Amino acid sequence: MPRFELNILGCGSATPTLRHQPACQVLNVRDNLMMIDCGEGAQLMLRKMRLKFSRLNHIFISHLHGDHCFGLPGLLSTLALHEKCGSVTIHVFEDGARWIDATLKQFCHELPYEIKFNVIQKKSGIIYEDDALTVKTFPLRHRVPAVGFIFAEKPKLRHIIPGAIDRYGIPHWQINAIKAGADYVTASGETVENRLLTTDAEPAVSYAYCSDTMPSQRVVNAVKVVNWLYHEATYDDEMRHKARKRFHSTAGEAATVAKEAGVGRLILGHFSKRYLTEDVLLEQARAIFPATMLADEGLVIDLNKID
Repeated sequence: MPRFELNILGCGSATPTLRHQPACQVLNVRDNLMMIDCGEGAQLMLRKMRLKFSRLNHIFISHLHGDHCFGLPGLLSTLALHEKCGSVTIHVFEDGARWIDATLKQFCHELPYEIKFNVIQKKSGIIYEDDALTVKTFPLRHRVPAVGFIFAEKPKLRHIIPGAIDRYGIPHWQINAIKAGADYVTASGETVENRLLTTDAEPAVSYAYCSDTMPSQRVVNAVKVVNWLYHEATYDDEMRHKARKRFHSTAGEAATVAKEAGVGRLILGHFSKRYLTEDVLLEQARAIFPATMLADEGLVIDLNKID
């Protein structure tokens, strides 16, 4: 099964603590790494989690608050010291692209790799696509322009039944078409239906990332029926007044978004420094949406496990 893994590098909020790092995640998509936000300490966690710097080619920044992007200049500099080849594409708002470019001109005069900027907007739309995956943005409700991201696998290929290739004399150049659902016509003109040649593919999986945001119906609409949802839960429900003031969500509100959207599973993160344990957040969320778990630094989730 193609790899589709979520690595949690940081799940704290604005202030780093001894328990949590600022926001950062890495998706491993078929051994290609995509980073989502890049708070301070991101490159150290990359090392701790033994994620290969050389495989990092895309970085998605949800918004321009420091706990989501202050780790980026240091990471880009370290990539240069590692003599990374190829390119890194940074998906970020226009102000962020200008800030990163100016910083690199000051501290990293000659990079061995190319930095590309894909300037994003506060609206819904596909910002990246390859043979296996699409990445879509959707607007969040925060104090500054912010977007969430949906990483959605494209439909996977069907599996050839063992022995079918030899039994029907299928040439190598037709195998991909058959995996994609085509029937096979033999040299004598006989049509062999695809159901006799293949078994079902694994289901395509989707993952949505909601960083800093107030609860919002437009978020609910954007993440409907995704398999996995990461949603900020900075505060417990008793702190709803502070969440409103700072344009954040409580654990119960995150769970309500998950329930109304009909998602498969919910991951809570972006925890306030006030909590010595997040048990109260988990309890409040599970009362509304039982399929909830807590993010934690070093956690690796196999997103293919959607049963």
